[in-house]
Amino acid sequence: MPKQHTYVLGLNTYDHDVSACLLRDGAIAFAIAKERLTREKHASGFYREVIDYCLDAEGITLDDVDLVVRNCYILPVPEMEERLIFQDMPGFLPEPERREATRHPLYLARSDKVVSVSHHLAHAYSAFAASPFEEGAVMIVDGVGSYQSDVMEPYPATDTASRLARESESYYKFSGSKLECLKKVWMEPDRGFLSDEFYNMPGLGALYSRASTYIFGDWNKCGELMGLAPYGRREQVKHLLKLDGDRLRVPAWSTDFKQPYLMDGGTAWETNPAMRHWEDLAWRVQDDTENVLLARTRWLRETTGAKNLCIAGGVALNCVANGRIAREGGFENVWIQPAAGDDGIAIGCAFYGWLEILKQRRGCVMDHAYVGRRYSEQEVERALSKPLVRIQVNAVRSDDICRDTAKLLAEQRVIGWFQGPSEFGPRALGNRSLLADPRKAEMKDILNSRVKHRQAFRPFAPIVLAERMKDIFEGDEDSPFMLIAKPVRPEWRDKIPAIVHVDGTARVQTVREATNPMLYRLLKEFEALTGVPVLINTSFNVKGEPIVETPRDAVICFLTTGIDNLVLHDTLVSKNAMHKVVAPLVKTYSDVAAVVMSSTQPA
Repeated sequence: MPKQHTYVLGLNTYDHDVSACLLRDGAIAFAIAKERLTREKHASGFYREVIDYCLDAEGITLDDVDLVVRNCYILPVPEMEERLIFQDMPGFLPEPERREATRHPLYLARSDKVVSVSHHLAHAYSAFAASPFEEGAVMIVDGVGSYQSDVMEPYPATDTASRLARESESYYKFSGSKLECLKKVWMEPDRGFLSDEFYNMPGLGALYSRASTYIFGDWNKCGELMGLAPYGRREQVKHLLKLDGDRLRVPAWSTDFKQPYLMDGGTAWETNPAMRHWEDLAWRVQDDTENVLLARTRWLRETTGAKNLCIAGGVALNCVANGRIAREGGFENVWIQPAAGDDGIAIGCAFYGWLEILKQRRGCVMDHAYVGRRYSEQEVERALSKPLVRIQVNAVRSDDICRDTAKLLAEQRVIGWFQGPSEFGPRALGNRSLLADPRKAEMKDILNSRVKHRQAFRPFAPIVLAERMKDIFEGDEDSPFMLIAKPVRPEWRDKIPAIVHVDGTARVQTVREATNPMLYRLLKEFEALTGVPVLINTSFNVKGEPIVETPRDAVICFLTTGIDNLVLHDTLVSKNAMHKVVAPLVKTYSDVAAVVMSSTQPA
């Protein structure tokens, strides 16, 4: 039988957010991050699980794949894998995966079908190649990219750097499939304790991660830092980022900052006496970041004359800065890759292979992020039929699940909503979501106490019917991927207080019938009942865990938290009286999850 399709597999490998993306004839067929499968947040290591997921979903084998394109920002993948042969680096390849990797055909592959691409180049392809624009500009800003010695694309000779400098910012213009680098901003290596040079590097994303480490004890809590910033006082902390002309200046991190959060310090984060200082520092870092990004955006607009801007890189997850870029940056249209962080590198790798290596034409627009596989009704029934699950729940099929769910939401119920393929990227966009009524301010505290267990300062995001967005939120820019913060119109702030942040904004997701008909219909039903076309939408998980992927994951989260009802496709699930008997038998969430998981292993 002749081969029917051309397949390109893109991979982000070894360090955080390992992921895979499979292109079928130049369009995204499936994509997944490893964390969704292993249940380990930001999972690193080998990439077998994500490859198998995509190939199994498509019903093909690795032999059917025409090209594999990979990236690892630490080192080019071939060199990284050679190092792993003789270096014990369990953070990148733990011992069980080491044995597994040696048997995999892509490990140490020496084939023309397997190539590597540098980091910011992969981010750039994830942005422009998936965008709806034929031409425009590209902005890539993240924590750290490839070494100068490993960068593949030509860039201006004036942007000089040593071979050990790392990518921090990259700016491009594109037309069709052609991409041209206009500017590179580098971070030169710095001294540090052992391998913590990154925290001292003079870069925009690196500085943000440094502040995250200082305040939260974790470099990857940048979203929390953004949420904390509006609580800070203006101008209480000196500038931490400055532009001198077009040159970024990052002053040394001085002993003025002598109140870091120490996780073993014996004081809870929420009650730490340094809180006022942390809030002020968060405000400064966020404000400096926004001002630098705005200046860069305006320069890019003036330099290219382009009307359209595409953005990717981890800093592109800063929805507050994105909102200002969209409103004040001078571009008519802004499109942000929904998987802007390193999980989205897999998308960029795949499109690089399709466009640059196979020399094919662009033909894909990523107008939604629902690129996981669909789960069958049989898999839903299997997850609900295990003995320890069955005795705790009542499950009924609904002939109108959106109508029935809207009624429960209007009664202040917290709903676990599981529909269709999972979203790719860090945001739950309505297929793996927790949904709630935004009309009462206390719903935020209910969600936190029953399910999310997050810091009280962190806001919850709204979903809104796209055609009603301008009525409720300020600004014309669309936000289908929950990546732009918008001011809530004053007349609506008291109507939907649970989604209004302390600064009067909300991280909006606009919903269209064409891209998510079930979620759209649910919003319409809720509007018919309440007059409000808005719901709270937060990710279907608990703090510290990835978003649920499978029906089994959803059932576990439902039974081990205070979620009131679970919707699995057209099945409405509630807890019965036996749940109150079974749940207290185990003292901690982890113990409950282990018991439930053992009872819900696939047959």
